[in-house]
Amino acid sequence: MSSTTSQSAVYARIRRNPRFAELVSKRQGFATLLSVIVLTIFYGFFMVVAFTPNVIGQRLSEGSYLTVGIAAELFMFIFFWLLTAFYVKRANGEFDEITAEIIRDASKEVK
Repeated sequence: MSSTTSQSAVYARIRRNPRFAELVSKRQGFATLLSVIVLTIFYGFFMVVAFTPNVIGQRLSEGSYLTVGIAAELFMFIFFWLLTAFYVKRANGEFDEITAEIIRDASKEVK
């Protein structure tokens, strides 16, 4: 059996594995949820800038140079960074474990 044929057989076994469908579904759902959160916050901020710019320009306290807009942007930057870290942690944990299990199962069948 050639290398290409054995690789094709492994890929076929991976695609037939029910855990593969579970992995794809979990990753897709998680990525979609995070995307919706990011886009909602990001575009929500720009809607506030477009329709109520006076809110963005308000100072947080009397005599402060920090405005609501700057504070909101800092919050978004930190929040998006944390969401990325959360995704990486889950991808390197749960998703990688399922992937390794799927590959292990598919490789056993080839030998």
